[in-house]
Amino acid sequence: MKLLPAFLLSLTTLVCSAALRAAPISFGDGERFNFRVSWGLFSEAAEITIAARAEQSAGLSQIRVTTTTATRGMIRKLYSFDGRAESVFDSTDGRMLAAVASTSTKKKKTHAMAVFDYTAANVRYEDYLRPHRSLNIPLPAGQPMDLITSLIESRAWNLKVGDRRPTTVMFDDEFYDLTLVAEKIERVETPTGTYDTLVIVPLMEKDPKGMFKRGGTVRVWISQDEKHLPVKLEVSLKYGTGTAWLTDYRPPFTPVALRQP
Repeated sequence: MKLLPAFLLSLTTLVCSAALRAAPISFGDGERFNFRVSWGLFSEAAEITIAARAEQSAGLSQIRVTTTTATRGMIRKLYSFDGRAESVFDSTDGRMLAAVASTSTKKKKTHAMAVFDYTAANVRYEDYLRPHRSLNIPLPAGQPMDLITSLIESRAWNLKVGDRRPTTVMFDDEFYDLTLVAEKIERVETPTGTYDTLVIVPLMEKDPKGMFKRGGTVRVWISQDEKHLPVKLEVSLKYGTGTAWLTDYRPPFTPVALRQP
């Protein structure tokens, strides 16, 4: 069971990716996704909720995307895990402004925040529980966001099979270059129905690190209907595969338009 946290961390704190052009983020005010996570023989190992809301701060229009994760059922009795991540974006151009994430188990807690300064091309990373790890990080070109957000964001790019999109991803206190590849069309059955989907795979093709260096893979299935929903997310590691199935979806108060890649 001690292997489950690595999967949950990979799936939910892959948090903190896409080098978007000057265009608003595709998440809409009031939009919400609920996922059920299966792991091995456990069909209800955890739940993930991703929700967005519009807000104003000092006259700036923002979108706050909140991801919460918690183990459930028998898994929770064996291993209690709770995670929460919030990413704040400028709703006019899609730039990530700040990200904060925390996790909690019986044996370990994490709590860190990153604040983006585009004028100074710098990110201030604060580790509240391990202050010695706090540091300033040079901000790379592009507009990074968390990987889960970027995978869902890919629904707005109108990708076709074979398309490739470069991304910049923040894992904890480091940035990595990835490429999102539109791999194939696949029909999948989910708790919310059967869909023809576009399978998108993030690859770390240059100097792989972390889970990618260890042979891990991530995939997202985007429905090819008018909603373009992420109906399935998957993380495969050497010791197993975890899958998040979309079980409930609440649309935004105002529809969000697709963008050309």
